[in-house]
Amino acid sequence: MEKPDFEKTGGLIPVIAQDFATGEVLMLAYMNEEAWEKTVETKKAHYFSRSRQKIWLKGESSGHVQLVKEIRLDCDKDTILLKVEQLGGAACHKGYRSCFYRRLENGKLIIDQEKIFDPEVVYGKKA
Repeated sequence: MEKPDFEKTGGLIPVIAQDFATGEVLMLAYMNEEAWEKTVETKKAHYFSRSRQKIWLKGESSGHVQLVKEIRLDCDKDTILLKVEQLGGAACHKGYRSCFYRRLENGKLIIDQEKIFDPEVVYGKKA
């Protein structure tokens, strides 16, 4: 099976998760080879947490799982694009639909999305 070139990038490859229906960019994360294999096998997005140094199934705590509809690799096979169905409506651990919920306007970051859930309620701590 074809797969990304994990050796070229030191074992971690950036992954863009995009809403399959709308094209909205939901988040950027990383995969190692094990996360890649789990994602391909289960059709659910698995990532490698750099802070926790472990594989995680997206939505394992929140229930906001990403069902993988399509997988694309860039021309150098060192970036992955996942087109997903975002269950629960939120991809961001801070409670927003997209991790890109702020835009720069006149030098300030402006929140331009509504929160879908309260991270303190879902995770039991501040995100």
